[in-house]
Amino acid sequence: MKIIVSPDSFKGSLTSIEATQIIADAFELTLPNCEIVKIPISDGGEGFVDAIHYSIGGEICEAIVSGPLPGQKVKAKFLLKNRKAIIEMASASGLTLVPKSKRDPKMTTTYGVGELIKKALEHNINEIIIGVGGSATNDGGMGMATALGYKFLDKSGKEIKQGGINLLKLKKIDDSEVDERIKKVKFKVAVDVLNPLCGPEGASFTYAMQKGAKRFELPMLDKALKKLANSIKEKYEIDIENLPGAGAAGGLAGGLVAFCNAEIVRGIDLFLDLVSFDEKIKNANLIITGEGKIDSQVKYGKAIKGIIERAKNIPIVAITGKIEGDLKELSESLGLTSIISMTYLGMKESYAFKNAHKILFNTSTQIANLIKNLCSNC
Repeated sequence: MKIIVSPDSFKGSLTSIEATQIIADAFELTLPNCEIVKIPISDGGEGFVDAIHYSIGGEICEAIVSGPLPGQKVKAKFLLKNRKAIIEMASASGLTLVPKSKRDPKMTTTYGVGELIKKALEHNINEIIIGVGGSATNDGGMGMATALGYKFLDKSGKEIKQGGINLLKLKKIDDSEVDERIKKVKFKVAVDVLNPLCGPEGASFTYAMQKGAKRFELPMLDKALKKLANSIKEKYEIDIENLPGAGAAGGLAGGLVAFCNAEIVRGIDLFLDLVSFDEKIKNANLIITGEGKIDSQVKYGKAIKGIIERAKNIPIVAITGKIEGDLKELSESLGLTSIISMTYLGMKESYAFKNAHKILFNTSTQIANLIKNLCSNC
């Protein structure tokens, strides 16, 4: 029997690699005669680089770059493989790098992402892939572009400060000193959402409060991104305001389209192609996947949805920490064989996070025992 173990991260408690190993350990102990194939997954957020490296190898490069807060320095990384550089924006400008008390998307910047791009360009590459989930920012990629040599000027011709709110002062974009190397490299942006840059479904109104913004600040942040979009349209004749996916990572995806001629792609599809997922699941009898929460949003492009689409007729069991919605309806609408919760009614969330390793192992063992009792060849 061939079993694929391919979960996403259980955010706040387990990385996708940790979750994969825990589930695999439980199955290997209970079903020692089965073939277990481990494929941790990510759709572009935190853990994107590590999950790809786990499956395909390559060289991990580290660099000290600017963090999302003014004056902050962080250790970020990217992966080199087959003349591709794979960058995880969360390692340079991610929300987890900012203490909750200091989260403020008016001031955070993607400058460190631009510095990572410059570091990657020092190698003999022809493609840069950037996973943009889990950002702390709402600057439309202004910081990233500034690091690459773009200048964002106010009406007096002075450079505006970093931080999305300062785009309200934007009058002109100067590209006379841009790093020419970006024109020789193909860019792809791996997104996990398809929100436009601006408007009620845009970056600011949808995600800025999660990053520390106050509700009354949302119209200002949206107006700032709209001003950036108008300047880009005027200078380059590129319309990113309503482009699906441009609002990912506080508009970084849209900025990469405008300033690096990037292509926006669904993160999980890009990931599964990179790790040769379709080839690895051939002749599989079962897929075990999972993530921290399963709800109706899964059908709108989350990582598990990507696995469901690739699996075709292979049964899929999803393990989750939390189920929101009708269990039967979710299973049927998503195409899952079963959804199994790790937690029980009354379990405190703090306990679940603290003991996620043990709870996931026990849940996986129960599933493996059920298979063992039903399958005489296992």
